[in-house]
Amino acid sequence: MAPDQDAAFTLPRGATGFFRPEDGPLPVTDLRAFRAALYAAARAAEGHVGEVEEQTHPRTFHTATVIAGAGETVVLCHAHHPWIAFAQERRDWYTEEFLAPPPWAHPFADLGFVVLGRAELTRSLPDVDTSVLSRGEWRQVRLYGITTLGGVLFNAWD
Repeated sequence: MAPDQDAAFTLPRGATGFFRPEDGPLPVTDLRAFRAALYAAARAAEGHVGEVEEQTHPRTFHTATVIAGAGETVVLCHAHHPWIAFAQERRDWYTEEFLAPPPWAHPFADLGFVVLGRAELTRSLPDVDTSVLSRGEWRQVRLYGITTLGGVLFNAWD
């Protein structure tokens, strides 16, 4: 797909979790920074951190929960880029099941992460600059029926 000059989000190399050996290794999100931001967010929520699960193949993201009051929010952290998203429940992949960032999400941005909102994550792929995606990545997108930015970013394709 050709780059769209008006696209609000440009996918960088590694967004899907796939890489070509000739391009070198993918970047890695600092897990220590994610944990620091997570604990700061839990304090801001007047809650606590629940379970933290590091990314394992084929998932492209780490997951954690923040428990505040009577509720629990799932926090997703992309393994290769400093992107944060929120969901209601843990899953192996997401398509449109994202939440708007909670009021206590600001520590993630304060510590250098990009907090993605539901509107951005559910953006249709034609509205995203996907020019960096390889033929193999597009094959996975089509195979899994992915139609949203969030589906490309937070996946467990094999």
